[in-house]
Amino acid sequence: MTIVMKQRFSPGIPKSRFKSRALEYFRQVEKSRKPLVITDRGKPVLKVVPFSENPEELLKELRHSLMAYKAPTRPVGEDDWEALG
Repeated sequence: MTIVMKQRFSPGIPKSRFKSRALEYFRQVEKSRKPLVITDRGKPVLKVVPFSENPEELLKELRHSLMAYKAPTRPVGEDDWEALG
């Protein structure tokens, strides 16, 4: 089975800049309700997202993220389970 998902990363904030301005970035995320990606040497390593107790809002980001789903009737990760072997 192959699952392909779209990755939506903004350019991001370097860790060094985030460290010195964390509270400012927390307020920005809280106000804008948009996630903030923290990078290390240009690679995304952490995402700060606004808190939500609403399960629908948590799943909203996953909607339309699946690009291809091949062989949907095959068991998922059958070879990955130690208990099956």
